[in-house]
Amino acid sequence: MTTSDLHDLHDLRERTRQFAQARDWAQYHTPKNLAMAMSVEVAEVAEHFQWLPTGAPAELDAATRAAVRHELADVLLYLVQLADKLDVDLHAAAIEKMTLNAVKYPPLPGLPLGGRR
Repeated sequence: MTTSDLHDLHDLRERTRQFAQARDWAQYHTPKNLAMAMSVEVAEVAEHFQWLPTGAPAELDAATRAAVRHELADVLLYLVQLADKLDVDLHAAAIEKMTLNAVKYPPLPGLPLGGRR
């Protein structure tokens, strides 16, 4: 992620705060409720792929791609709100997790960094 990406996460956090405050929803946005809502949205993403052979882009029509895009946005927005409530810096957490994963899953010998042969 770049500095711009980090700014984008902060922008989303502020926008979700304002959106919830303007509707008096903040009272319902507890960590438990946000986690549950996010899991429902993840299930709604998965539903679009349920009976497809692979879910490759060619298997999705325009309407389905738009629906998946909107569900992914819902997942991201709930994630940003949950991180906000728990005071988690998503950028720092993602970098930390990638570092841990690099140790746990070292690169395969003979493969160039970043991909397939």
